[in-house]
Amino acid sequence: MDDSFALNKANWNERAALHAASPDYQIQLFIASPAHLSEVVRFDLPRLGDIRGLRGVHLQCHIGTDTLSLARLGAQMSGLDFSSASLEQARKLANACGEHITFVEASVYDAVKVLGAQSFDLVYTGIGALNWLPQIEDWARNVAALLKPGGRLFLREMHPVLMTLDQDCEDALQMVHSYFEHNQPQVWNDEYSYVESDSKLTATTTHEWNHGMGEIITALLRHGMRLTALEEHTSIPWEALPGQMSLGENGEWRLNSQPERLPLSYTLQAAKVG
Repeated sequence: MDDSFALNKANWNERAALHAASPDYQIQLFIASPAHLSEVVRFDLPRLGDIRGLRGVHLQCHIGTDTLSLARLGAQMSGLDFSSASLEQARKLANACGEHITFVEASVYDAVKVLGAQSFDLVYTGIGALNWLPQIEDWARNVAALLKPGGRLFLREMHPVLMTLDQDCEDALQMVHSYFEHNQPQVWNDEYSYVESDSKLTATTTHEWNHGMGEIITALLRHGMRLTALEEHTSIPWEALPGQMSLGENGEWRLNSQPERLPLSYTLQAAKVG
């Protein structure tokens, strides 16, 4: 796990500046428009409800666009990420936008150690995060421990069924990867990040893991959480299956043919019992 952690951290440290410079993350729009929110947060606005005055933490916050968006909705936000370069960009963005957000560098598995137990009303995790974690159990333990009694987890994530598919197949849905959590990671090598950029990465190897829906929910229940909502979606914020998807007006991608065949993402909410 330590080797995987080091490989992924090196990769995300290189991605940070590229992402901040890319139009995909809309940094200049955030700075120019005090009301602007990330597309990820806008998608889930009907589910988030009123978060004004809540103390929240965004786990795996990357360069902080979703964190900033939650702060603009009235929450008192902190962000945690293992990438120092990502947090550097996140702090720059928050400062440029005049928002006071505390950013902390640490692994999710050390979140309680660095942020304190029962410190938050809201734990938020945005899409494309859990796949970088080898073990869902330690994630769930930290989520539950961070929350005050009655506090809420809000998670939007890519669906584990999507992660089983061959992303290079452009004319069919072919399941080739593990659905369930597995000790051995999926190993990827890619010279480019997922944003518009001509710059190549030098830290090209990354490790990812899938976690089944049952594994995620059971881990949360085991650590004193109560499931309050689960909604599966036929859309996702990026072209996860090139050649088989189209971009909608809301910034979400859907299958061109029979989108009801496949859940692409989900929104899960759970409350801390007690």
